[in-house]
Amino acid sequence: MRSVKPQLRRGRTAVAKPSRQRGRAVARARPAHHRSGRGGPGAFTRLWLALGACCSFRNPAMWLFSCLLFVIASGALIAGGYVSRTGDATRRTVEQVMTASGFGIGSIRITGNHRTDPADILAALGFAPGESIFGADVQRARQHLLSLEWIADADVRRQYPDLITVAIVEKLPFALWETPGGTYVIERSGRRIGLFDPRAFPRLPRLVGDGAPQSAAELVDAVAAHRAISARVVGYARVSDRRWNLLLGDDVVVELPEEGWAKQLDVLEHLIVDKGILERDISEIDLRAPDNFFFVLRNGQKQQLMRGNAA
Repeated sequence: MRSVKPQLRRGRTAVAKPSRQRGRAVARARPAHHRSGRGGPGAFTRLWLALGACCSFRNPAMWLFSCLLFVIASGALIAGGYVSRTGDATRRTVEQVMTASGFGIGSIRITGNHRTDPADILAALGFAPGESIFGADVQRARQHLLSLEWIADADVRRQYPDLITVAIVEKLPFALWETPGGTYVIERSGRRIGLFDPRAFPRLPRLVGDGAPQSAAELVDAVAAHRAISARVVGYARVSDRRWNLLLGDDVVVELPEEGWAKQLDVLEHLIVDKGILERDISEIDLRAPDNFFFVLRNGQKQQLMRGNAA
């Protein structure tokens, strides 16, 4: 019994008091977070883990932020011209290679232009000889040509390897429309071509009055079918956008009715050819009434002539 007690005392002492060296080894084996706090992770570690959770792509907010950042960066690149400059540089390089390979514009052939200056056509095309034929935007060139005042239609085509053909269809001048703002050359439809010096178009009929360009074609064609009237008419005046007056030489005015004016042209032709009405000192012929005609002499005297007497 005596020999047992000291052994038990020494065993309790061995278990309860580990050696200092072993304690230091155990302390070295513990993780850092066990040394920095009381049984939990440290502040820095907790902050790092929180940032990792927020920045994880499993977080919807992170996806939204990334997409927003991409859009902003792309917009900045485009607004700054970096994308366009890169694309322009690439395109110029390709065009230079194509031109060196024999696909440069050697000549531009223009046909159909009579009133349009070739220099204006070349300027509107947007490309010139020496450039790549593949870089020639023929559709945009056509639209630019249609903006020129005399061009009604245009056809721009590439003919490989080095030819551009431009076929022009110009507008046809029909009449001159005299306005307070100047004299317009108009088409048959009444559309205005542009302001021009009327002396450059001496053979075109003259129109005056509001609404004259839109309704003149039928009357001008009808007058052309009457040789005596056509030889003497110098202009057409639209009155209140309802009816016409014919302006003849020697300042003679012929008043036509709003309706049935075609028949009155036949009567006027008869009066000129068979009755020699214009040989009198007349300033005005009123054909608006269906049964009789009035003549105003230059002295202001007014005369009446019945239809039956005119025959």
